[in-house]
Amino acid sequence: MTVEEAKLNAEDKMQKSIESLRSNLSKIRTGRPTPALLDHVHVDYYGSSVPISQVANVSLVDGHTLGVQPWEKKMVQVVDKAIRESDLGLNPVVVGELIRVPMPPLSEERRRELTKVVRGEGEHAKVAVRNLRREANEQFKRMLKDKEISEDEQRRAEEDVQKLTDRFVSDVDKLLADKEHEIMTV
Repeated sequence: MTVEEAKLNAEDKMQKSIESLRSNLSKIRTGRPTPALLDHVHVDYYGSSVPISQVANVSLVDGHTLGVQPWEKKMVQVVDKAIRESDLGLNPVVVGELIRVPMPPLSEERRRELTKVVRGEGEHAKVAVRNLRREANEQFKRMLKDKEISEDEQRRAEEDVQKLTDRFVSDVDKLLADKEHEIMTV
């Protein structure tokens, strides 16, 4: 493996850490609903546990309500039960074949708890990025030891990976600030 390949590999993995953080943050409930909120809720579909999005259409009805339209009539009660039993604290209402999921407003205390959860997710992402930096630097040291690169090349490569790390850590900070602002906005 060359120095460039190692740097590209580290950058690719750091980018995946950011995408994972984005995905995790989208699941944290704020005052306004988003269809992604129900992504981790699973239902029993003919003996298999599948995400709601595979058995129903999840859409935004209005600014405070999600609409869940199961594709099969008999799945309405199953989906309703799955949403009720999820850890989201939601209380769906069945209207014919449509399940309306109103989003209750968040209390100030709950908003503060959610910001702590967001910060925890951000810290996990930063740790992942830093671990990737350490792995890349170890690769450079092995290359130096095996006399594949010079000390100058190693130092330059480590500086480049540090710049990458700084860039991705600042991306994490920006995502966290945006999410915290979204949560604290009433």
